[in-house]
Amino acid sequence: MSARTILFIAEPQSVSGLFETLRREGVQAGLADNLSGALNFIKKSRPALVFTRPALQGYEAKRLLAEASAAETFPPVIVFTKSGSAEQAQEYLELGARDYWLEPIVWDKIRPALPAEEPEASLPEPGPERPARPVRSEDRARFQIIGRHEAILRVLALARQVARSKATVLISGESGTGKEMFARFLHFHSDRAGAPFVAINCAALPEHLLESELFGHEKGAFTGAIGRKLGKFELASGGSILLDEITEMNPALQAKLLRVLQESEIDRVGGVETIGVDVRVLATTNRDIEDYVRQGRFRQDLFYRLNVIPIKLPPLRERGDDAQLLADYFVAKYCAAYGLGRLEFSPEARAWLVDYAWPGNVRELQNLMERAVLLAGHGPIEPRHFLMDSETWTPEDLGREPASAGQAAGPEPPATPDQALSVMPLHEMEKRLILKGLDQTRGNRTMAADLLGISVRTLRNKLNEYREQGLDIP
Repeated sequence: MSARTILFIAEPQSVSGLFETLRREGVQAGLADNLSGALNFIKKSRPALVFTRPALQGYEAKRLLAEASAAETFPPVIVFTKSGSAEQAQEYLELGARDYWLEPIVWDKIRPALPAEEPEASLPEPGPERPARPVRSEDRARFQIIGRHEAILRVLALARQVARSKATVLISGESGTGKEMFARFLHFHSDRAGAPFVAINCAALPEHLLESELFGHEKGAFTGAIGRKLGKFELASGGSILLDEITEMNPALQAKLLRVLQESEIDRVGGVETIGVDVRVLATTNRDIEDYVRQGRFRQDLFYRLNVIPIKLPPLRERGDDAQLLADYFVAKYCAAYGLGRLEFSPEARAWLVDYAWPGNVRELQNLMERAVLLAGHGPIEPRHFLMDSETWTPEDLGREPASAGQAAGPEPPATPDQALSVMPLHEMEKRLILKGLDQTRGNRTMAADLLGISVRTLRNKLNEYREQGLDIP
């Protein structure tokens, strides 16, 4: 198997934009649009991963997965689609797919999915002094924590102190405080940084599918299990696994997780062989987990196992001037992303940043700063560019030049935020409404789903989609 070769089974226009990035990273990418072409490439090039559409003209991913189940060795298959469903995800995972992704497919997501390159025979075996894969400085830089308030500096000091240990870490905090960011910070500052970091959302999958995703399954373990599937614990071997929203895990599955933490062993679903695993466990929750223990909704013994190193993240409203520091960072980031010049904040906008309570924490601030960059035009950024509910705005407020007397005015610009939303692309309107619903309910998915008039499952699917787009959603 070549750890630096992958295959896409897709329309060329949907993935060709990735090829230049892959080339720079030393990854060879193949492209096929039918089953025979894909199988020929797999036979000759032995790719590390195969990314496939669910279907193309004359091709179905189910046929590829059937070939995979019949082969002794076959690269892992990841199904990707523009818009999917939990039901379709479950179907493909049970057919043997390693994972099910929503577009866009980006290098930052592909990279951790690739296996570590095998060391040359002349080199010593990987160990604490030489990780299995070199850790690039930009990997660590991506997960640096921004802040200088005493509350966040205390947490950072603790994180640095325990990063190199194998101790389990329980990261708690309100929705939007950056719990997954801290988990990645711990991984990339540990001796395991060269090994995989694997994350799974315990609230996003039904119980029976979550068990298979965590521990894997054997062929014939249940209807549709047509081949062996490795679980997240095996895929994270030597590295770290993040159990996001751990309090949403079913009590029966909590007991199985406790055994993994105690014995460092797993049993695949339907398997008879006990498999040893070397994985550091990180967990996050935005609930009061101790209250869950008192209510009997979370096992006390598992809580003690997870809570070896407790890290509680402070909400943004308790971090003083960090709101301004983060605002500067995100504005610079989005100005660069959208090819805009440098933007400054007006004194009024600075005062607004200090006074606002930030119920959605860092995630809310990030979303507002992206909005402000897009609306401020040539700047400076004013409070009206944050577009809060009670405000109205005009074309001049958005930093756009009004039409001259000799120019056609065109359709009259919208005069309120609600009218502005009406001319957005539907997918963007939907995303903003969902994120706003989460902000208003302080991250409570059930309440947000009720507010939005959708099911909790649909909300979870949408949030997974936004994570794939790069949004920081715990």
